[in-house]
Amino acid sequence: MRIAILAGLALAGTATAVHAGAWTQPKGKAQIIAKAEVMRATEGFDPGGALADLPARREDGAVGVFAEYGLTDRLTLQIKGDWQSGEDAFVDYAGRGPVEIGLTWQAWRDHRGAVSLYAGYARAGDGRNAGYAAPGVGEQDWEVRVSAGRGFGAPTPVAGRWGPSRTFVEVQAARRMRDGLPDEVRADLTVGGHFGDDWMVLAQAFGGVTDDDGAQWLAAETSVVRHWGRWSLQAGWRRTVAGRETPLAEGPVVALWRRF
Repeated sequence: MRIAILAGLALAGTATAVHAGAWTQPKGKAQIIAKAEVMRATEGFDPGGALADLPARREDGAVGVFAEYGLTDRLTLQIKGDWQSGEDAFVDYAGRGPVEIGLTWQAWRDHRGAVSLYAGYARAGDGRNAGYAAPGVGEQDWEVRVSAGRGFGAPTPVAGRWGPSRTFVEVQAARRMRDGLPDEVRADLTVGGHFGDDWMVLAQAFGGVTDDDGAQWLAAETSVVRHWGRWSLQAGWRRTVAGRETPLAEGPVVALWRRF
């Protein structure tokens, strides 16, 4: 789910609207996002949540593509996939990651807020998943997700001269049914601020837990986005802040967006 929320936050050209998980694409409109990330870890969270040294340094990298297209004003098609590589004390791998396709339906929307429902299907790639803080996918997985967002068009008195001109917040909750692996519950939170028409700052948190009471993870990410017409460039840093049976990984994230 983190690719969807990372890639979907694009300026819509009005004071209050953004395109994100809660907001579907207008009919005939699309956007494509290419994203790259490299996560490194020398420590990890043990089953009790305490930090411990890993047997060897772990490094995970991924280059992915996320695309969405408005089939109608209320129904958006989403496709995502990536190429993953990594190395740790036990395995050295590289290959195609999972490919996912899904539909987002706009359940409700007004001039400031939106609620949407998503259902998607994912098929595993040809190598181990390179998730920096989350377990891998099963052979064939299904995900259902609800997203809610709200934009705030007018600057607040506290913002002052240097604060954002408009802000927004979005929350997502998902249930992922994994084939051959324990199912998961995931949650994401994004807070963003526009500084004029050219700049945006994002603060995000996303985490999850598996049904077998095993792996848990919580990561935080901050990033800056620069818009040039239909293009946008995002650069940020992500770090695992808590968890169990997951590495304490951190590293840069870069994404390039193009809207059509």
